[in-house]
Amino acid sequence: MPDVATQDSGILSLLTSRISLPTSVQRLAEQYQTAKPYPHVVLDGMFDDQILDRLVSETPSLNNEKWVENKDEHLTKYNLRSAVELADTGFQHVAFVHSAAFLYLLSEITGIWELLPDPYLQGGGYHILPSGGKFDVHADRNTAYETGLARRLGMITYLNKDWKHEYGGQLELWDKAGTRCEVVVEPVFNRTILFEIADTNFHGVPSPIAAPGGRSRNSFVVYYHTAEGQKKITPHSSVYAPSFYQKKGRTFGQIVRDCTPPIIVRNFLKIFPPKH
Repeated sequence: MPDVATQDSGILSLLTSRISLPTSVQRLAEQYQTAKPYPHVVLDGMFDDQILDRLVSETPSLNNEKWVENKDEHLTKYNLRSAVELADTGFQHVAFVHSAAFLYLLSEITGIWELLPDPYLQGGGYHILPSGGKFDVHADRNTAYETGLARRLGMITYLNKDWKHEYGGQLELWDKAGTRCEVVVEPVFNRTILFEIADTNFHGVPSPIAAPGGRSRNSFVVYYHTAEGQKKITPHSSVYAPSFYQKKGRTFGQIVRDCTPPIIVRNFLKIFPPKH
C-alpha cells in the first residue's frame, strides 16, 4: 500500500475546492466495502454543479460524427468516438478525475491501490441512451481495449436535470448469478456511482428510456485500471446475464445458456468472447 495520508485532512485537503463528500472518507470506505450485491457507493453532489452544467453544454449533438452508435438486441447507446473530441470543460474534468490526488481518494474508498487512469477513455466519456434505448444486464469487459490493463472500477456521473422515475433509465445492480435486481439507482443530475468491476458484478439499464420530448439519458463515465503483472487475464467483452428475466421469446441458445451455471457461461465466454 502506498505511503500516503489516510485521514480526511490529508487527501481531502487537496480536493476540497473541487469536490464535496457527504461524509468522511472512512465512512465512505465502510459503505463501499460492505455494500450489496457488490462493492459500490453512491455520491450526490460530489462535483460542482456549474462544472457539470458546462460539461452538459459541451455535449455534441447526436447527428455529429463524433459519436459511435452501439445497437443490437442488448444495447442501444451512443458513445463519444474519442477522448480527443472533448471540449475544454471535458478535458479539465477528465484531468481532475485522473489526477494523483483523486486516484488516492478512490483507493482509500475502495481499498484498490496503484490505480491507473485511462486518458483514452476507452468505453468511457459521454454516454447517451436515446429514447427507447437500454443496456441489458451485464458484467463489464475485464480489460482495457488496447493496453490490456485490468478494469477494476467504473465511475458514472449522471447529467440529467429534472429527471423523473417514470422516464426510466435506472441503473440496476443485480446479484452475482445475474438473475435478480437488488439495487436501483436513479440517474439524477450530479449523482455519481463508483462500483467494482468483476465477472460476477452484473448491472445494466434494462428499462428503455421513456422521457418526454425525445429526451435522452446522459452520463459521463470513467474507468480505472490496475496492472496485473504476471497474472494471466483472459480478456472478454460484456457478459450478459441469463435471460430468465426477459419477457420476450427465447432462442434455443438462450435456453441452453439459462440452464447452464453462470460460472460455466463466463468461462466459456472468456475462451470464445462475443464479437460485439
